[in-house]
Amino acid sequence: MARAVCLSLLQLSLLVPFTSTAQENAPPNSSAAQISQDWPRYGGNAENNHYSPIAQINRSNVSKLQVAWTFDTGEEGGLQTNPLIVNGVLYGITPTQKIFALDAASGKLRWKFDSGIKGTQPDRGLAYWSSGASSRILVGVMNYLYSLDAATGKPIPDFGDAGRIDLRENLEREPASSNSIYLTSAGLVFEDLIIVGGRNPETLPAPPGNIRAFDVRTGKLRWAFHTIPLPGELGYDTRPADAWKTSGAANNWTGMSLDAARGIVYVPTGSPAFDFYGADRAGDNLFADCLIAIEARTGKRLWHFQGVHHDIWDRDFPSPPVLLTVQRGGHPVDAVAQPSKQGFIYLFNRITGEA
Repeated sequence: MARAVCLSLLQLSLLVPFTSTAQENAPPNSSAAQISQDWPRYGGNAENNHYSPIAQINRSNVSKLQVAWTFDTGEEGGLQTNPLIVNGVLYGITPTQKIFALDAASGKLRWKFDSGIKGTQPDRGLAYWSSGASSRILVGVMNYLYSLDAATGKPIPDFGDAGRIDLRENLEREPASSNSIYLTSAGLVFEDLIIVGGRNPETLPAPPGNIRAFDVRTGKLRWAFHTIPLPGELGYDTRPADAWKTSGAANNWTGMSLDAARGIVYVPTGSPAFDFYGADRAGDNLFADCLIAIEARTGKRLWHFQGVHHDIWDRDFPSPPVLLTVQRGGHPVDAVAQPSKQGFIYLFNRITGEA
């Protein structure tokens, strides 16, 4: 069976049809066998469309699904994780942020990684990267980003500091140890980069919600996009002078989407801090409450849309956007759709940002 994964309070279960299907027994050279059974990214793919082409489960047999296996994390608490499946291996996270790999067909544990840190934040997903010769799992454990060998679960010693980087650093806010940031949604892999946001406090003091790209092999910072603009940057005049020194948040806590062919990452951002009080941050407060199209290789802003100016209602964007192609005037248009907390779905030209 491919990928019907059911998450419960303590268990992760895999469901399979009670009866066989044609696809299940398809020969290696058949079109059914060519369909990928992987779920290699948070949301299924870079476009975040949550879609699997596998047709094994359908309306005629869904009522006959039965539990094939169950994996107990041995912990209390809820699982918010979207597991990955790559080459027959399922990768997931426990409620206290221990990372595990299972045989996706049997549920047998392959490895488990315990950082020694008890996670107290939600952890919605992880990222997978492969060069062909080696493969890595990149995952947040509280304020750290870990790089693990996908085959063994051991930290990659050449990545950052013995396999991890501290996301409190390189935020241009000192001391770094006072910064509060947690990686609660999966980072996004593009070529040799891992692009991350983070969960920041909604009250002050809070660090800025910079969008950052790290070298997937070394952990070195490659670029940063300032969601609270520095002097001379676009949007600096939408806040009081020198706001970049003390203002916080405008962070990507929901995750991102990627147009891999064009090298564009689409980043929704959260509210500014203080969340429900704006007297000390007069102005539109860019780049809070925005959908930002960023050049994935460089961090350059291509276009943006701000959903709420000077947000004092916590009306930031609540989920990653979805990339799709729509028909307009009889012609296909590559678009990006961004849901909002107000119940709107904004639709933009993926390249130009035009509505």
